[in-house]
Amino acid sequence: MAQRLKDAAKKLGEAGAKAGGEGGGPNMPGGAAAEAALRALVAAGILGVGAYNSIYSVEAGHKAVVFNRLTGVKNQTYPEGLNFNIPWLEYPTIFSIRTKAANLTTKSGSQDLQMVTIGIRVLHRPNAAHLPFIYQRLGTDYDERILPSIINEVAKAVVARFNASELITQRELVSAQVRKELEERAGRFNILLEDVAITHLTFSPEYSRAVESKQVAEQDAQRAAYIVQGAKAEKETIITKARGQAESTALIGQAMKKNQAFVQLRRLDAAKEIAHGLSNSGNKIYLNSDSLLLNLAPKKREKIIKGGGRWWTFGLF
Repeated sequence: MAQRLKDAAKKLGEAGAKAGGEGGGPNMPGGAAAEAALRALVAAGILGVGAYNSIYSVEAGHKAVVFNRLTGVKNQTYPEGLNFNIPWLEYPTIFSIRTKAANLTTKSGSQDLQMVTIGIRVLHRPNAAHLPFIYQRLGTDYDERILPSIINEVAKAVVARFNASELITQRELVSAQVRKELEERAGRFNILLEDVAITHLTFSPEYSRAVESKQVAEQDAQRAAYIVQGAKAEKETIITKARGQAESTALIGQAMKKNQAFVQLRRLDAAKEIAHGLSNSGNKIYLNSDSLLLNLAPKKREKIIKGGGRWWTFGLF
């Protein structure tokens, strides 16, 4: 570009000199002065272009790696802000060192040969101190080159150590093992992992139906056990109640044998309940008091006693 500007200035200078020689007087500026001015302008332009290409800016959350055409990639990384380089001889490559997410879903077989679909999310970022290594060996798309393969391999290896039921009940242990192995594998490529999480875990439709059928069978068995327990409890209640009634009947019989007043006491209790019910009823009832057990007066008993050569009859209550 500078050479082209010089050639253009030279041509313009020659044209100016020719015009000054043909039509210019002694008082008019010559072609030499025009050529000098144009050359100064070209030099200023070249200096401006060189100064513009010798500086570059690194945005927040980024770092730069510089490639030199003579020595290759420099081992130094350049921080955020304004930085300088040699035009044409050096040029920078900007790396983002912010945390990024990588998601992967893969299928694998468990220890009991059940197909499992597992989803893993990884939060990662490059090791800023080793950006030259990453640039030389992996490039700027290092995460797309490395993470999918190692996540897939580690997930399959960890899932194969557990049964299908253990993957559910021991999910924290599974996640911890996946993170440990991923950090070890990614560390070899100077990739730092900030978080590893299992986003979802699903099984094949056949296994899901089998688990559901098993749960239904267990619920039915528990329900049957509760029914059996309820029947046993009801049986014991009936037996206890029958024993209580039998003992109550026996006690009542003994009481009646020993004292006839017990019968009269029971009649009083029955009459009290019947009278309470009739008093609260709005209906008019005309019945014999004997049929309603309300005749509490003792029945007359007659006794014939012989005395003085005659028979006497007494009414007893």
